[in-house]
Amino acid sequence: MCPNNIEGLEFKVATGRDISRIIEMLKQLAVWMKDNEINQWRFLLEGGDDEEIEQAINNQETYIVLKDDQLVATFTLLSTQSEWDKHIWGEELNSSSLYLHRLAVIPSYMKKELGSSILSWIQNNMNGHQDYIKLDCVSDNPKLNAFYKRNNFELIGIKDGHHKYQKELNCRNT
Repeated sequence: MCPNNIEGLEFKVATGRDISRIIEMLKQLAVWMKDNEINQWRFLLEGGDDEEIEQAINNQETYIVLKDDQLVATFTLLSTQSEWDKHIWGEELNSSSLYLHRLAVIPSYMKKELGSSILSWIQNNMNGHQDYIKLDCVSDNPKLNAFYKRNNFELIGIKDGHHKYQKELNCRNT
């Protein structure tokens, strides 16, 4: 495995103690997006996904990124498809992919390449038996789509207003 500490960032598997602060962070980010006229994650404001978020944390599928013990980002990686993934990608029996969900960076750390650092960390640390990392994002969010393209994700389709991206996983121990 590659290092767990990039540029003073600490990557950790979230625990039950992190549930409330992760949900709070995601909801604060949903408010920020709404205030900035970004049509994404508004369902989180009504408690949508709270149970799924908690379950992913309890299943040790959610990660937190800390800078000086401050929560600055979170993301979830699934090695099996969720119902949403099956809807977007079709059911992939014997999938060799990781599915990225809820990659979130607090606004004060946006535009500092933290998102790119997280994607690099995932690519360099999660290359067990999976060949690809897959994700979807709303197609009408041009900045988010540009972010994934800048990070060498390949757009491979659109389903129900969501762009489908994938990238090959491999670890370059540098």
